Amino acid sequence: MLSYIPSPPQGVWHIGPVPLRAYALLIIAGIVVGVLWGDRRLVARGGRPGTVTDLALWMVPFGLVGGRLYHVITNPELYFAAGRDPWRALAIWEGGLGIWGAIALGALGAYLGARRMGIPFGAVADALAPAIVLAQGIGRLGNYFNQELFGGPTTLPWGLEVYLRTPGGVAGEVAQCGTGEFPPDWMQADPTVLCGVYHPTFLYELLWNIGVALLVVVVDRKLRLGRGRAFALYVVGYTAGRTWIELMRTDYANHFFGVRVNVFVSLAVLLAAAAFLALTRGWQREDPASVAGRAPDDERDGEPDDEPDGESNEVSGGDAVADESDESDAGSVDASASGSPEQHDDGPAEER
Repeated sequence: MLSYIPSPPQGVWHIGPVPLRAYALLIIAGIVVGVLWGDRRLVARGGRPGTVTDLALWMVPFGLVGGRLYHVITNPELYFAAGRDPWRALAIWEGGLGIWGAIALGALGAYLGARRMGIPFGAVADALAPAIVLAQGIGRLGNYFNQELFGGPTTLPWGLEVYLRTPGGVAGEVAQCGTGEFPPDWMQADPTVLCGVYHPTFLYELLWNIGVALLVVVVDRKLRLGRGRAFALYVVGYTAGRTWIELMRTDYANHFFGVRVNVFVSLAVLLAAAAFLALTRGWQREDPASVAGRAPDDERDGEPDDEPDGESNEVSGGDAVADESDESDAGSVDASASGSPEQHDDGPAEER
């Protein structure tokens, strides 16, 4: 019987010259799950099938750019300090994505796409809320394969065994362990060298995210949240967990008054989302007829109408359509959920 969780021996495999990175594959898997589930939820709210797939063409590129910008802005010394190569700031394949930038610019992309289609942005955000947090959880599995983003030492039975990784898996010794984080294309040394047993904080976040997804589905079904309120609930739930998990992490990060910067960001975003929920308590869900937006043949190249019809607080006779989301949401959550070429004390890893 296993007493601890073993780390995988590697996070990158090669088919000829082509690298297959577990982290990238899991990020893609998360996006696919998020788009499929988000589309189903939007259809249950009155949207047209395939709308979220179309919106993904806006959201995904915006989100990737936003995630990279946030990482570079919050860690400028990795790219612009003396002796550093500023062009590496563009090397997104080396890792370094910040979730806050990804969500912010991803939301901007969704807003632009929804506005072009004549769909209320709040309905899109609410449909995507549990799907996004589940996709984040799936992406966290990539940190397991990269053997990164863990916490301090532990003797708990679910502790993560961290092993020395070296180029090509050549032999090494404990003195080479350092922080226990290594470039993702390195392999477990042979013979194996145990660096230590640590809190699997990426696993904590994965489980927390699944719980937040379930919470949003249940509350949305019970209270019929609309106009961005389900999305705000996701933000509150996610940031509450991210705050205490961030405090446990020991990987490289900038600090402010001795506390990791992302802790302050989490708390600020949490308070903003909570305030939004409190101030919009009486808001009703959008009219399902407005969530359908314009037919594709009706879309114009220029600016859309000033506002979609669904911004009214009054809900017209589409309750039956909205009620379908209650049924579709309830069973939708399934427990499914590459760093720099130098040592990881050189900067944060994949998605932070």
